[in-house]
Amino acid sequence: MKEALFYEKKDNNNVRCRLCPQLCLVEPGESGNCFIRKNIDGKLYAMEYGRVSSAHLDPIEKKPLYHFHPGSTILSIGGLGCNLGCPWCQNWNIAQPKDSFPGVSVEDVIDQSTQPLPPEQVVEIAKRYIPSRNIGVAYTYNEPFTSYEYAKDTAILVKKAGMYNVMVTNGYVLEAPLRELLPYIDAMNIDIKGFSEPFYRKLGGHLRPVLKTAELAKKSCHIEITNLIIPGLNDSREDFEGLVDWVANSLGKDTPLHFSRYFPSYRVATEPTPVETLHLAEEIAKEKLDYVYLGNV
Repeated sequence: MKEALFYEKKDNNNVRCRLCPQLCLVEPGESGNCFIRKNIDGKLYAMEYGRVSSAHLDPIEKKPLYHFHPGSTILSIGGLGCNLGCPWCQNWNIAQPKDSFPGVSVEDVIDQSTQPLPPEQVVEIAKRYIPSRNIGVAYTYNEPFTSYEYAKDTAILVKKAGMYNVMVTNGYVLEAPLRELLPYIDAMNIDIKGFSEPFYRKLGGHLRPVLKTAELAKKSCHIEITNLIIPGLNDSREDFEGLVDWVANSLGKDTPLHFSRYFPSYRVATEPTPVETLHLAEEIAKEKLDYVYLGNV
């Protein structure tokens, strides 16, 4: 573990986390909304620093990034935890470890679900895969901003090694930590869950911080946007038109937009997204955007 960045000490050994818009007030011995940032004796710690739940060499298109070194591969690493609570989460077993291991301490969950992989070793593995067209490291699978310190330290070393850093993220982060990390990030895929504030409230979050993350990232690195379409929740024509208008006007019509098909997972048993709905989204998006893709079809 490592002492966290971006928090402030409060009265009675409480701490206020200032990494993401949740702004969790964490009491001693407790964890924040993301589960893996814990208050120990009045200090906030990133509990899974230097550990991963998953590590694979993936095609860059799997992130999905279709316009960032297509045909290459990337070493993809992920940990535990997320700062949103999507009831349909496709990776809930690692994103929501408190549900995978009910009643188990964060220390025991990390011990059971992750393996050590310090930043220096990540870089060595990434270099080893260069003959397999590897271009760098992707921080993915769960929400990488919950492992901010690990991602930042690793990203610095990856850049020094002349390789690329990619983040696959929900974009739910505050501006100060985002700006500190962006100089080391070369590409992002940002998941816009839905295009309304009521929809984001269902996840325990807000829409505007995510849009701001994308707008800031666009000025610094390559970005692509993903929207997972869930039947009856974010699949109306108005939802698609709002998202497409924002991408076109705020990010530019050359920004790739991926519409992804939902399959039942976690707490939601709704039928998979009808293919016709994806084609409707595609039709609307192609009126204003240059690059529109469908995923999981």
